[in-house]
Amino acid sequence: MKTLGVLLLCSLAVICLTSDAATGSQPESPAQEGLFMEREQASTVVRQKRAAGELSLTQLESLSEVCEANLACEDMMDTHGIVAAYTAHYGPIPY
Repeated sequence: MKTLGVLLLCSLAVICLTSDAATGSQPESPAQEGLFMEREQASTVVRQKRAAGELSLTQLESLSEVCEANLACEDMMDTHGIVAAYTAHYGPIPY
């Protein structure tokens, strides 16, 4: 019985190794080429996606909490809005 088990495991190992070798030697398909991209390209896509949408209520609340820690930012927030005050005092919105 042990011999049958060892023989079965060895045959499975041979099948796995030969199937990996067969798929590993094939050239990359065109569908797989678009799976990964350079870091610069990816960050450009993410920035465009972020700029396209409106800020959620949670994001605006987060900006407001940061701005409330600075008195000048808080005053500007009351007159010009959260986004204008945050960008004037802290730079571009991180999300």
